[in-house]
Amino acid sequence: MIPLRLVIDTNIVVSAALKPDGLQRTVLLLAITKPARLYVSDPILAEYALVLARPELKIRKGVRQQLLQLIRSRAHRVAPAKRLQVTADPDDNIFLECADAARADYLVTGNTRHFPKFWKKTKVITSREFINVVAPHLIP
Repeated sequence: MIPLRLVIDTNIVVSAALKPDGLQRTVLLLAITKPARLYVSDPILAEYALVLARPELKIRKGVRQQLLQLIRSRAHRVAPAKRLQVTADPDDNIFLECADAARADYLVTGNTRHFPKFWKKTKVITSREFINVVAPHLIP
């Protein structure tokens, strides 16, 4: 089976940390489980850590560390070759850069309006759309 190549926006990781029974936690778990492959870059890992540590989110340090360690140990790291200026929010370009370097099939985000519908061969989708693609039996 050909692995599904994925990039996940920070808002999915934050939601996974805040809602253990939520759809985004399922997305994250599917993304780090074969045959899927989660791709990250150093700027994405830095953003995950920075946002998860925001005091207003009240995510316990132990939870943050476990989540980041899980991602670091299971994700495949890429080093994007070029900087992009494509997204409505300039901070979101790192996800398209990673998707480009990873030749990702999907970029999963809660903010589809910040991204084009497609970037080259990468389709930008929501958590629910992702679940409908890979495991439609998981949601009613």
